[in-house]
Amino acid sequence: MNETIRGEVVLNEAVPREELNARRERFLKKMDELAPGWETVILVSRVNQLYFAGTMQDGVMTFQKDGSRKLFVRRSFERACDESNLPRDEILPMSSFRNLASALGEEIGETYVEKDVLTVSILEMMERYLKIRALKSVDPIVARVRAVKSPWEMKWLELAGRQHHLFMTEILPTYFREGMSECDLAGEIYRGALKCGYQGVTRFGMFQCEVAYGQYGFGESSLYPTNFNGPGGSRGMSAASPFTGSREIRLERGMSVFADMSFAVNGYHTDKTQVFFFRGDGSEAKIPEEALEAHEKCRELELAIADRLRPGAIPGEIYADIMESLPKDFLVNFQGFGARSVKFLGHSIGLQVDEYPVLARGFSEPLEENVLFAVEPKKGIAGYGTVGVEDTFVVTPDGGRCLTGKPDGILEI
Repeated sequence: MNETIRGEVVLNEAVPREELNARRERFLKKMDELAPGWETVILVSRVNQLYFAGTMQDGVMTFQKDGSRKLFVRRSFERACDESNLPRDEILPMSSFRNLASALGEEIGETYVEKDVLTVSILEMMERYLKIRALKSVDPIVARVRAVKSPWEMKWLELAGRQHHLFMTEILPTYFREGMSECDLAGEIYRGALKCGYQGVTRFGMFQCEVAYGQYGFGESSLYPTNFNGPGGSRGMSAASPFTGSREIRLERGMSVFADMSFAVNGYHTDKTQVFFFRGDGSEAKIPEEALEAHEKCRELELAIADRLRPGAIPGEIYADIMESLPKDFLVNFQGFGARSVKFLGHSIGLQVDEYPVLARGFSEPLEENVLFAVEPKKGIAGYGTVGVEDTFVVTPDGGRCLTGKPDGILEI
């Protein structure tokens, strides 16, 4: 057992058949509720395959109105049969979409697909063999089903949260050394997180979103604009790799360190941000009062938001109330820096970091129990860096329960 994983911990388990069946039933019920005319669903996303079949392959998963489901696999059929707990007659080899037509029939009627990820070329290949009467988006329906976590999913999220907190607060600070680059730190973090149980990859649903496994910045580097829709920043390595960490920016005494990373175990992510102050040996440097005050305000906001994460609460109302309560001077560089700021206070999380719903305007559906949110109030401080917090909470009748430890102050190293 790895010394950084406390206790006898299993890090990998196939999705049980009863779990897959429960997901199918919830999905079919939601389809009938929100899309009563549906006849066929075709899923090409590997993350949705993982959710509904327990494996991620080059293939296609289908559902039909009669309740039938099938996983068509191009590569690897053998691995799919080994990993998935679907009945074997529901896993079929696939060479082309002709196989779907043979199994489903050419006339598949009103069809729902993942418009967020389905490419035009794949759609054209489908239409060579399948006759679709109407093509509609299944994305918002799948998102609603995946938002509410089952007890089996919560088991992995609890584990990810515990290991995440351990890593960020006890292990990561031991890596800091004067003169190291952001890139050096990122490498140490990746190695250490793997030893701590991290699955090695962080997944986002946003189109063309690449963030490697976290965002790390020394000092003002954490204010630098990125193409990632988040309140923090990073210089990154280059225009071709605008994330992870710069090879040139070095850690000096009196610098802040901004560390925003997700931690995933067996598919399931938590999200956490911790800000540090590198004092170093013999340094008398102090954290600026402006930074301390802003960070403390962000801690208060995180807890205030978490307290409202209860069944029946409206995400858009939480966002509006919090934003309207903030003084105008605090809103300067809040949730970003300069002209760059994000219009949310948190996001749901699970098999991907950026899931539905979001703590933002326009999200009006009442929350359900066991929906998770990464709550992240942050603020840029000119000449210093980004401060603030982020932790992952589960919606309960008593308010958000934190999975990643309490929001800490700026930790001095």
